[in-house]
Amino acid sequence: MSDMDLKGLFIKHASTLRGYLARKVRDPQLAADLVQESFLRMAEHGRKHTIDNSPGYLYRTARNLLVDHIRQETRRKTDSVTHEALAQIEDELAGLEAQAMAEQQRMALKQALAQLPELTREIFRLNRIEGMTHAEVARHLEISDSSVQKHLSKALAYVMQRLQSPES
Repeated sequence: MSDMDLKGLFIKHASTLRGYLARKVRDPQLAADLVQESFLRMAEHGRKHTIDNSPGYLYRTARNLLVDHIRQETRRKTDSVTHEALAQIEDELAGLEAQAMAEQQRMALKQALAQLPELTREIFRLNRIEGMTHAEVARHLEISDSSVQKHLSKALAYVMQRLQSPES
């Protein structure tokens, strides 16, 4: 096939072929690329063989290229889950991880408190968990305010030590 024949075919069929492909893929740039590739393949094939129906060859080549492109895109498609959905899953996992860590800390705190003397444990519970003031704890347990402070200081130091080194 001569260059003049190819140029004539391009002038006559390129825009129609591009319109046909653009309607199929809804991407004018891809359609233009497929038209170019169709004409390149026709030029290569025309140098070695005679093409009886050039427009038919062009449209068939363009259609085959389109089918190949769609198949490749389907195989390559890995974004079946949106980035937003992945971020939400990561957020949920982070929330679950935080809950698990909080549960581990609660268990470690519970174990540390269980090892305290009963009065010290009760003072800690009333002050830190129930929210009573030192004076309220002292009145409730009928002990001095300074005893509440000493026991609470002892409990806090022990609990902090245990929470920082759980294996001891």
